[in-house]
Amino acid sequence: MAVSQADIDALTSAIANGERSVSFRDGRQVQYHSPQDLIAARDYLVRLKADEDAVATRKPRRRAVRLYYAGRGFR
Repeated sequence: MAVSQADIDALTSAIANGERSVSFRDGRQVQYHSPQDLIAARDYLVRLKADEDAVATRKPRRRAVRLYYAGRGFR
């Protein structure tokens, strides 16, 4: 699931207003049991978004090819 900043903002505004129900832009509505659940959900989404952003901006790793020559002991 892609996390949007709008989802995080919806949770943050619900925490600030003391609400337990959150409506997201895609039509989902979630009822939380306590403000601690809201805070935990917001923190989880923030971590997911940070991980997604880190993966999106990560540079591809350069491949290193190492060839070894053991040789034979010619006389």
